[in-house]
Amino acid sequence: MARAQRMRFPDRPDSYTVVDDTGLPVLPAHEFLRFLRDQDRSPNTVRGYARGLGYWWTLLEHVGDEWDQFPVSRFGDFLTYLRYGDLPGVTRLSERERWLAESSVATYSAAVLALYTFHADAHHLIEPYERLYSARRTQRWASPYKGFLDGVGPHRDHRRPLYRTRLPNQSATPVLDPAQVVAILDDCAVQTDTGWTGGPVGLRDRLMMAVLAETGMRLGETLSLRHSDFHITGGVTPSIDIVGRDDHPHGLRAKTGARRIYIGDDLAALYTEYVWMLVQMCADVLVENLDSHFVFVNLIRGQQFAPMRVETVYARVDQVRRHHPDTVPADWSPHWLRHTHATALLLNGTPPHVVMRRLGHQDVQTTLSTYGWVTEDAQMRSLSQWKNYVAGWRGIHDT
Repeated sequence: MARAQRMRFPDRPDSYTVVDDTGLPVLPAHEFLRFLRDQDRSPNTVRGYARGLGYWWTLLEHVGDEWDQFPVSRFGDFLTYLRYGDLPGVTRLSERERWLAESSVATYSAAVLALYTFHADAHHLIEPYERLYSARRTQRWASPYKGFLDGVGPHRDHRRPLYRTRLPNQSATPVLDPAQVVAILDDCAVQTDTGWTGGPVGLRDRLMMAVLAETGMRLGETLSLRHSDFHITGGVTPSIDIVGRDDHPHGLRAKTGARRIYIGDDLAALYTEYVWMLVQMCADVLVENLDSHFVFVNLIRGQQFAPMRVETVYARVDQVRRHHPDTVPADWSPHWLRHTHATALLLNGTPPHVVMRRLGHQDVQTTLSTYGWVTEDAQMRSLSQWKNYVAGWRGIHDT
C-alpha cells in the first residue's frame, strides 16, 4: 500500500512525500509535493495532500490502474474508499460505518484534483485532467465583454470537477464555555503554597493553553513565539508580538503578518513564573541567548530546551480528555480556544474589525463569515459569564 512518508532534513523543516509498498517515492506525487513546498505552501497542507495521494495510489495499486490511465468512475471509487474504507471489489456483509470525516474527504480529493491540474500545466498531461474535470462553464451565461488582460498568459477553460464534495453545513464554530477553559488550564497546573502542581511541564502547558485562550493565536503562532516577543515590563500594558516566521525546526509557521496582542496582568504574571522556572533549570546558561529562543520547549523528554512539537501539545489534549470526560468535549482541540476567544470578544461587544486584527484575519469579511452566528445567537449563553471571562484582558480596543 502507498502511504505518506515524512522526510527529515538537517538544514530545513520536515516535509512529506508518497512512497509505494517498496518504500520508494511515487515520482508524480513527489514532484507535485515538491512544487507545493517550493511555492511556500503550509507544511500542514503538504502533509494533508501527501496523505490524500497515498490513499489515491493505494486504490490505483489495488485495481491495477496506471496513474495516468484510469476510467472516469475511478474517482467515485476513491470517494467511497475515503468515506467508508471499502476498496473496489470488497463486499461488506455488515452495515457500512463512516471511516473519514467529510472534511478529510474534501481535503484528500482536492489533493488528487490538484495533482492532475499541476501535471496538465507543467507537462501538458491533459487526458487524465480532462477525465476529472468537466468543460461546462460555471456561469449560466457567457459575457460578451472581455477583460482588459484577456488573452494575456495561458488560456484556461472554466472547468469544475465531475465529482464534487461538499462540507456539511456548520451554523456555528465549536466553542468551549469559560468553565471548560478553566478545567483545561487547571488540569495542566494549579498554583499551591509549595509551587505548581504538574511540575515544570504542567506550568509550561498551562501557559501555552492560557496564551491560546487569551490571545486567539493559532497553535503554530504560539509555538513559534520567542521570549523577545513578550513585553511585560516598563510600565506599559503587557503585550505579545506575533512576528512572521518560517524557521521552526518542526515546520510550524507564523506568516499571517505582524501584529501586537495586548494581554491581561494574570497572563503576564504566569509568563514571569514560567521564565523563573526556566532560570532555575539553568536555561539561561545552557541556551545561547535565551531572549531570542523559543518560549515553549522540551523540559523533561527529548532534547532539553529544544522547540516543542505539535504532537507534545496533543498528548496534553488527550490527557485533559481522559481526566475530564464529562466536562470538556471529547473532540476538542487547541484551535477551539481560538474560536472561544473570538466568541468571547464578540459577545462582550468588541467591534468585528478589532476582532479581525486580533485574530490576524486578512479582512473583516472572514471574521464575519466565521463568527457571524455569535451576534445572531447571543442569547444561547449567559452574557455575564463571558464578560467575566474577558475581564482581565487589557487594551483589547487598541489592538
